[in-house]
Amino acid sequence: MPLIEVSIARGRTPEQLRSLIGALHRAAETSVGAAPENTTVIIREIEHEHWSRGDQSIAERNAAAQETTAINEASADTAAESRSH
Repeated sequence: MPLIEVSIARGRTPEQLRSLIGALHRAAETSVGAAPENTTVIIREIEHEHWSRGDQSIAERNAAAQETTAINEASADTAAESRSH
């Protein structure tokens, strides 16, 4: 009777989560011969502010990435404008 517990960052669609559940059930069936009716899957979605790696939360990494993207886009716009003059 496998019990499969997965922690994943919040933000997946219901369809993605359903696909993950199905894949985990199939993996238990094919790898250890578990009967589908005896397999339990628990998915815990963790808020981005509550999950960190390297002393930086997912929320902090996402914010830094967005800031970098905005800076790069502004630089590209400035460069394109300079070339057009």
